[in-house]
Amino acid sequence: MPFHTHTLPNGLRVIAETSPSARSAALGFFVRTGSRDETGPESGVSHFLEHMLFKGTPRRTALDVNLDFDRIGASYNAYTSEENTVYYAAVLPEYLPKAVDILADILRPSLRQEDFDTEKQVILEEIGMYDDQPGWAASDHARRIYYGPHPLGHSVLGSKESITALARDQMHAYFSRRYSPTNIVVSAAGNLDFGHLVGLVSEACGGWERVEAGRPDRSEWAGVGGLHVLTREKVQQEHVMLLAGGPPADSPLRYAADTLALAVGDDSGSRLYWALVDPGLAESADCSFYEQDGSGCVYTSYSCEPDEAEGNLAIVRNVLAEVQRDGITEAELRQAKSKILSRVVRGSERPMGRMQAIAAAWAYTGEYRDVDTELANFDAVSPSDIRAFLDRYPIDRSTVIAFGPAKALDGVEGKPV
Repeated sequence: MPFHTHTLPNGLRVIAETSPSARSAALGFFVRTGSRDETGPESGVSHFLEHMLFKGTPRRTALDVNLDFDRIGASYNAYTSEENTVYYAAVLPEYLPKAVDILADILRPSLRQEDFDTEKQVILEEIGMYDDQPGWAASDHARRIYYGPHPLGHSVLGSKESITALARDQMHAYFSRRYSPTNIVVSAAGNLDFGHLVGLVSEACGGWERVEAGRPDRSEWAGVGGLHVLTREKVQQEHVMLLAGGPPADSPLRYAADTLALAVGDDSGSRLYWALVDPGLAESADCSFYEQDGSGCVYTSYSCEPDEAEGNLAIVRNVLAEVQRDGITEAELRQAKSKILSRVVRGSERPMGRMQAIAAAWAYTGEYRDVDTELANFDAVSPSDIRAFLDRYPIDRSTVIAFGPAKALDGVEGKPV
């Protein structure tokens, strides 16, 4: 499928993978900003701002935004992560001009004080709601502890204290600093004409003021180390996470990291599955690789009855030590590749999947990777690549965080949270 790219005079980049045989088109505005780009007093502002972009513009009320999307039958939404805030829609090809108009419009919001005050209460309720979900709370605490002073440890939601103290003018200053056209990629995929798309985006966004927005701290991080026990008695299960350093998103080792993590901790047929889940020692066990800007992370986790947590930790540590020493077998490598290749192919069959994939690759590397190239990169992973990854990023050199009712684990006393 042909790939196209164009940069507007103000620095906004437009990329697309066109497929005339597709029955739909997907469009996304990827803003390269997230919780890692916030200062302490701004904690949570990226996610809060995502909400505010749907509250109205000089041209549209909040109701108009939703009605206009609904009138064209769009599947639309937004999300915020540590590194990106993304606004997207999937539509029939004839409605792409309207989708560009709506998305571009909301990216220049009114940010009215009354809307800010109302939505602040929604955000505070959302923080409380997520904090009541043990899996989410455990992961949020784990990132905070693992990354310590590194900005990747910033909470996406922020805290009740930071959101309560946040002022509308702080949000506006953050928006002005981060939502520059130089910090945004417009990505599209499916049945569309690229020249027409560039014209639509130029008309809607060409007048946006250019501001240089950087990301100075892109250092690699290997964690603070140690075992950290966080006690919350009302939680039923113990959630234990082992975080280790990994390659950044633009490293060739990312393919080996992703493949190894799947072999170690996929939800079926992996080392951790046979060691913990199949014998009934844990409800779930997982190992995943998270690629990020400048620094990656291998995230191993399991959840189980509190009485099983300590024994299971010894099992997981043994599994990781064996993998670190011996790598994985040829059979495990083949099986992991098959699963990944299937995942890549299935994700590429919808314009939405390709729109997301090309935007992510472009944001992290400035390169385009078609499906065949991505498949070839994973298929080429060899035992020597796995060894090179393990030598550079030891999988058993972990920061361990336990979250749940346990008052102590492996001789370490818990701290109430």
